[in-house]
Amino acid sequence: MKTAIVILNWNGKDLLQQFLPKIIAHSENDATIYVADNASTDDSVTFVQSHFPSVHIIQNKVNGGYAKGYNDALLKIKEDFIVLMNSDIETTPEWLKPIISCFENDPNLGAAQPKILDYKNKSYFEYAGAGGGFIDKMGYPYCRGRIFQEIEQDKGQYDDIASIFWASGACLVVRKDIFWKAGALDELFFAHQEEIDLCWRIHNLGYSIKHIGTSAVYHVGGATLSTMNPQKTFYNFRNTLYALVKNVKGSKVWLIIFARLVLDAVAGVKFLAEGKPKHFAAILRAHFSFYCTLQKVLKKREATKPSINYYSSYSIVWQHFIMKRNRYNELP
Repeated sequence: MKTAIVILNWNGKDLLQQFLPKIIAHSENDATIYVADNASTDDSVTFVQSHFPSVHIIQNKVNGGYAKGYNDALLKIKEDFIVLMNSDIETTPEWLKPIISCFENDPNLGAAQPKILDYKNKSYFEYAGAGGGFIDKMGYPYCRGRIFQEIEQDKGQYDDIASIFWASGACLVVRKDIFWKAGALDELFFAHQEEIDLCWRIHNLGYSIKHIGTSAVYHVGGATLSTMNPQKTFYNFRNTLYALVKNVKGSKVWLIIFARLVLDAVAGVKFLAEGKPKHFAAILRAHFSFYCTLQKVLKKREATKPSINYYSSYSIVWQHFIMKRNRYNELP
């Protein structure tokens, strides 16, 4: 069974220059390494070709974001296992071996992630993935090691192999056949939370998703789109609604959507109170975009045929903000 590491790039020469050497040193004996370029306008492609000749280049015709960028690139990948890796990931020695071993020993394993730590503060987990992801009954994502903005210190508490709901798109390992069988990444999302949607569909096929804590990588986070950028707020709020409509089983989806509209309004007021009008406007744009594309999303729901709900039975908003539970092990 062969493995491909596919690094999506858009005008990321500096990140490739910084992180590719370790990825090659730590992975080239275990995987073929590709850079999938999303129609960059800098010289990142020629830089990789001249400085890292062992790395294969896939050139996409347009910048279709995370979803379309990977979908287009993976059509050209022949390997059995695929690692979707952000360009701002620092790997560690032998990081890939425990993950591939888990896939080889468990034919029901559809996708996985390593332990994801913060590159800027390496003793702490990183926001986008940490020790493996979940969502609550309102669609709010959280992780072992991260609840909203509360980040845990890594003390070995998640050095395990554990079942999770979603694996982070920052470093997502998936069986290629399952990726396509599940329907690939949804290009309507463009960027952010499309991995949650994909993982939900992988679960619906009957496959498991795991966090492999015996492997670790470091993630810069926000290297392409900062958390301070209102466009990230737009994608996060809109794409959560997309994922819920597509995947929540039964008519209760509409009660959840209504509750999210109320909670999103509260979040918008909070942004205004904090002096962040652009983020308030981003939430309005997110909802407008959602309504305009609802017919498309409903067609996707019909095609997905959601069969199993994997979200937590409690509200992470209540647990965190009202009950003051800031750590994963404090949750019900």
